[in-house]
Amino acid sequence: MILRCLDWEQLSDFNIAIKRMDDLLIISALRKDLQLELAENISLEEIKEQLAKYINYFITNDFEKLISLLYRVDVSERKLKQMLNENKNSDAGKIIAELIIERQLQKIKTRNEFKQQHDINDEEKW
Repeated sequence: MILRCLDWEQLSDFNIAIKRMDDLLIISALRKDLQLELAENISLEEIKEQLAKYINYFITNDFEKLISLLYRVDVSERKLKQMLNENKNSDAGKIIAELIIERQLQKIKTRNEFKQQHDINDEEKW
């Protein structure tokens, strides 16, 4: 395999493209798991902001639904309690939003790793 050297600008563009793909995957996962309406052209910070508002709504109005959503996304209960205890004066919605996004990124990474491990070319298949 021949690898060609990339200059810093090309590497930066590549990293931006990878980050944007991750953002789109997060948006897709949040739409699916939380039925949250998000535009595709928003930044990760805007995603966090909208998600925090969404979470705060459920904290105030439907706590049981929030618990259900957290289980659906598979947010660590231990980590959630720890983060809330360590940040008692912070917006709980923002903390939970961060944890949801972190968990979605973990799932994306795991799926990609699993897919790469199981990508077998046609010659090697039985």
